[in-house]
Amino acid sequence: MDRTGNLDEALQRLHASGPERLGRLTNHAPMAVESLAARGQAHAVHRWLDLYAPRLEEFPSGTGPVTAADWQAALGDPRRAADWIGFFSREVAERPWRDVLARWWPRLLPGMYGGSAHPVIRVGHAVRTLVSGEENGPRLTELAHGLGYWAARHRPVSGLAPLPGAGSAAAALDTVPPLTDRSGGFPDRLKRVSGLPVWAADVTDPDAARLRLTELVRAATHRYATHGHGDPTMLVHAATAPNAVLRVLPALPRVLWVPSLRAAWTASAAVTAMYAADAPVPFSPPGTLTAEEVVERALAHGDEHVIKLTDTALDTGDGQALAAALHAIEWSEPLR
Repeated sequence: MDRTGNLDEALQRLHASGPERLGRLTNHAPMAVESLAARGQAHAVHRWLDLYAPRLEEFPSGTGPVTAADWQAALGDPRRAADWIGFFSREVAERPWRDVLARWWPRLLPGMYGGSAHPVIRVGHAVRTLVSGEENGPRLTELAHGLGYWAARHRPVSGLAPLPGAGSAAAALDTVPPLTDRSGGFPDRLKRVSGLPVWAADVTDPDAARLRLTELVRAATHRYATHGHGDPTMLVHAATAPNAVLRVLPALPRVLWVPSLRAAWTASAAVTAMYAADAPVPFSPPGTLTAEEVVERALAHGDEHVIKLTDTALDTGDGQALAAALHAIEWSEPLR
């Protein structure tokens, strides 16, 4: 983890910005700078952020404080983003952040599908900074921003029919039925997901849940190498959303690990259904490229989704995962 101070400085810069822009697009900068710092590129964080800065918008205005008495009425209201961020800023200032996370994780988990799953991904990056480094002001504030964004974009999914699944995560993803109507953006498509294959529904042991979640992240990352061309941007989230959940597990009570696995599977499978490629393509092995060289290529490309997928690919760490990152670079528009 970064010891230069660049990540904390970047987070402080970003906390003057809102979690979204244009009313619907996510501010990816906090996640991307954390990924770069975690992968040995802290020296490039400010340079990258300068390129991304034109996409940032000012922090939104609030409408009134969220309180312990009325929080349910504000849940899932994107107009209350500033209010929710203020609420969680007070929470992490007054009590240990792990206690705040343990209290709110089960409340927020059913709605992790709002904001194209970006809020939980942002929380996953924030938690990694806290468990691997100093628990300082910028990192606690980043957790508050992530949790607040999640609460504002909270969107549950219900009524999904259980479809026949498979034993492995990879095989279960292969059985996900693609949407026939792929018009519209993420919210419109999510409404049309009516059923998903059953996978890991029989898991009751926390350690087994962690292992299954690790398997899911690997399978979704590998699948990107052959299917990511279906939508190179959106299919990134089939891997990064469950990986965000996996990163948070060590900071959660073990009783929350099994429901976390189930929510992560629903997110990964739903994204797969919404943006599935018509047919797989062969993946090109990374050859002699090292993980560090792949990270450098992702940084040079600059796209925030490429950077985040590369970060997840390095967690998996094998050749097909690195190939997925290289394909993301090939298929995505660079940041300019």
